[in-house]
Amino acid sequence: MSHSTVPRSSAEATTKTPVPGPRTPGAGPGPAGPAGKQGLRARFRRDRVLLLMTLPALALVLLFNYVPILGNVVAFQEYDPYISSNGVVSMLRSPWVGAENFRRLFEDPDFWNAVKNTLVLFFLQLVLYFPIPILLALLINSVVRPRVRAVAQAVLYLPHFFSWVLVIAVFQQLFGGAGILSQLLRENGYDGLDVMTSPDTFAFLVTAQSVWKDAGWGIIVFLAALASVSPDLYEAAAMDGAGRWRRMWHVTLPALRPVIALLLVLRVGDALTVGFEQILLQRDAVGPGASEVLDTFVWWNGVRNQDFGYAAAAGLVKGVVSLGLVLAANKVAHLMGEQGVYKK
Repeated sequence: MSHSTVPRSSAEATTKTPVPGPRTPGAGPGPAGPAGKQGLRARFRRDRVLLLMTLPALALVLLFNYVPILGNVVAFQEYDPYISSNGVVSMLRSPWVGAENFRRLFEDPDFWNAVKNTLVLFFLQLVLYFPIPILLALLINSVVRPRVRAVAQAVLYLPHFFSWVLVIAVFQQLFGGAGILSQLLRENGYDGLDVMTSPDTFAFLVTAQSVWKDAGWGIIVFLAALASVSPDLYEAAAMDGAGRWRRMWHVTLPALRPVIALLLVLRVGDALTVGFEQILLQRDAVGPGASEVLDTFVWWNGVRNQDFGYAAAAGLVKGVVSLGLVLAANKVAHLMGEQGVYKK
């Protein structure tokens, strides 16, 4: 049997036990438990200042986003707001009708026409509008001169700050029956063109208005994602012989992929909301057959016809379907290896 030739005292001297230093004031406690996780009370004590700072925002979210959810009970009532000056009292005293409002809703052809128009606008905006901010971000990011890039960003951002009334007025002056385009056609011997009152082109008109107004604002997120890409990746790809298109395909687009997946999930969840004010302002010009969407359907029946229970049922159906679309799209993002709105 072999024995160590190092004396016991020397071996003990070489294996000193580390002595913990003094704890920094205000620092969190050490690891708790086998996983090294801090307790809930310790984390609350550590982050109490940040939690207090978020209380006002949390109160606003609860007040304006979650408390109104209780009003969905109106969908199961024949709600009459004139029973009392207090809305809560009116809800308590209104007669219950169960699922009668939903039965009427699913048998109403106007509701299904609004669903069809909403889905048509969603698919058009998804195909024609969603890729444009990505392309604009790639275009601006490729501009070398900072001054030219700043001017391009300002020009593209500006329409976002216009109201929908102003946007529709601009399109009316350009594409209306007495607009510039129609006058030019008449001066050259052609018939006039009135795009603003044509039901056949209304979906494309609304999509074009959305692109002109909000595409420039949408590139902010993509430019922020591009700014986080390391220039070393582009230099390494260039040294390997990759041209501009190869670098964009193998470096730029993979950097944008998580952001694209997140915004696509949110856009799918917002599929049944395609622009209430924009469409309401043009509803009378083209007629409800081509312009009625779910938001205007709810407004028309709830505010104009004062059938509040029926309108609340339509809004509740829209909310449930939108939630299902968010969950389904987020599941698809997880299957593609992206995080989506939340992790698994």
